[in-house]
Amino acid sequence: MIKSYKDLEIYQKAYKLGLKAHTITLKYPEYERYELGSQIRRAALSIPLTIAEGYGKKGSEAEFKRFLNMALGSSNEMEVLLDMSKDMGYVDEGTHKELVEEYIVLRKQIYTLMSKWKKSDI
Repeated sequence: MIKSYKDLEIYQKAYKLGLKAHTITLKYPEYERYELGSQIRRAALSIPLTIAEGYGKKGSEAEFKRFLNMALGSSNEMEVLLDMSKDMGYVDEGTHKELVEEYIVLRKQIYTLMSKWKKSDI
């Protein structure tokens, strides 16, 4: 039974990925911690925040799905930022692959929830 946004698997996964992304950016060169690193932290944080906000609105089914769609966009943004980080040499190939795969899984889970969510689930 879903009682809170914290019960949503996509929220839990997005939160953990956000923590991982944040930790990785702390190893970037100092000048990039405030540029690319900051952008990564904002994008990674926006996914669980958007899920929580959309769930908390308790509005229409379409409204929650709109928030989930925004979370999808931020997840896509993370993939681009991770690609840039790898190509600039800030993230090794293995870490990049792992995180990108996790964000792809998260996007699939968000999309699945969007297609199956019913207002009665709230």
